[in-house]
Amino acid sequence: MTTQRPATRTPVSHLPLHVGRGALIGAAEVVPGVSGGTIALLTGVYERLIDTAGHTVTAVRRLVTRDVRGAREQLAQGHWSLVVPLLAGMLVAVVVGASVLEPLIEEHPVGSRAVFAGLVLASISVPALMVGRAWTGRLVLLAVVAGAAAFVLTGLPPASAADPALPVVSLAAAVAICALVLPGVSGSFLLATVGLYEPTLEAVNDRDLAYLGAFALGAAVGLSLFVRLLQHLLSVHRATTLAVMTGLMAGSLRALWPWQTEDRTLMSPDGDVLPVLGLAALGVALVVVLLLLERAAGDHVVAAVDEPSGSSSR
Repeated sequence: MTTQRPATRTPVSHLPLHVGRGALIGAAEVVPGVSGGTIALLTGVYERLIDTAGHTVTAVRRLVTRDVRGAREQLAQGHWSLVVPLLAGMLVAVVVGASVLEPLIEEHPVGSRAVFAGLVLASISVPALMVGRAWTGRLVLLAVVAGAAAFVLTGLPPASAADPALPVVSLAAAVAICALVLPGVSGSFLLATVGLYEPTLEAVNDRDLAYLGAFALGAAVGLSLFVRLLQHLLSVHRATTLAVMTGLMAGSLRALWPWQTEDRTLMSPDGDVLPVLGLAALGVALVVVLLLLERAAGDHVVAAVDEPSGSSSR
């Protein structure tokens, strides 16, 4: 049995940094092919987010059984001084990104995908290093299988749904929210695959409360069903879970290949290749700089994540 520990407090001086991290995660969720979970890993907040979400889900279940004291104890263990500014940054980024990033991607698809590919490519090293031990043949095989699955998934052609029913919106949100907490899988990409990416962006821009309410309800249900499982896997099967995450991130690079058609058919490089490669290198450089800033702030992705008590790296 693991020992419950109180959540650590975040210095006030780190709040702007956490808001910025949240903004990066929120912006990633708007971009098809880029996973918010990947950015959370990259910025060193992933496991604390999962831990807080797990305690919140348990607290809600305690409230349903009228165990108010138990609910308070669960909520007290959340990393709220980190999560609240993160959520604020995510909210702003989603609203702004829905109106800014989407037309930018439409007008400059090749260059945009090149930058995002560089970001994800450099980020693959984060879960790979977090495994914390030499990679065995079994872990490599799991990563390869996960990568192949992500490669196939990201090759599915997008669907079209101009006026989706609200129950369909809730169901799609329940699945897409899992991508927020699973590095390598893009929630917005999954929405695009089922034809709900553009309707969701329009709902955000138009402040369609009915659509957004149905989406939020589905997301809450999906999160409650998935986050505890993922938290358990990270605690008991840490190395295996991180290896699968590494594979998912690698396989998801297919969605970010700069040269592809609207139905996601890959093409060979065309036109001025060097500028595109330069943009990809810029994405890699941004990740390197971000990791250096994390280390300088004393909150590096590998050192800052609290290892769950009693965890095993099986």
